[in-house]
Amino acid sequence: MLDPHGALIYTMVIVTGAESRISATERNIIGDIVGHLPVFRGFDRNKLSGHLNDCAELLAREDGLEATLAAIKEALPARLRETAYAIACDLIASDGAATQDELQLLELMRESFEIDRLIAAAIERGTRARFQKV
Repeated sequence: MLDPHGALIYTMVIVTGAESRISATERNIIGDIVGHLPVFRGFDRNKLSGHLNDCAELLAREDGLEATLAAIKEALPARLRETAYAIACDLIASDGAATQDELQLLELMRESFEIDRLIAAAIERGTRARFQKV
């Protein structure tokens, strides 16, 4: 059974586009998020690699994306689904621009996690504000 920390990590794996192997850069970004966000306080970082690999294996299945989204939703209380969506937005924004595929993924997450459209818009706008450049 997936726990909330694992579900948030699975969310990050989905966003990085990992299918079977996660790059070192992606592992570093995920490690930074795990190391800095309050939601990960108390998380045993030794479990990170296992969650990354387990998620990549689940995604590699024929129904991988749907199964992973369902596992995330089941493991997260409603209040943390918004956190997962915010983390996804931050990861997508971190490289400077969202692709059409990433925007479609956010839409799938929003629907799967049952996040109200207005709340999602507020999260997205906050992300945009944080990642502006001078």
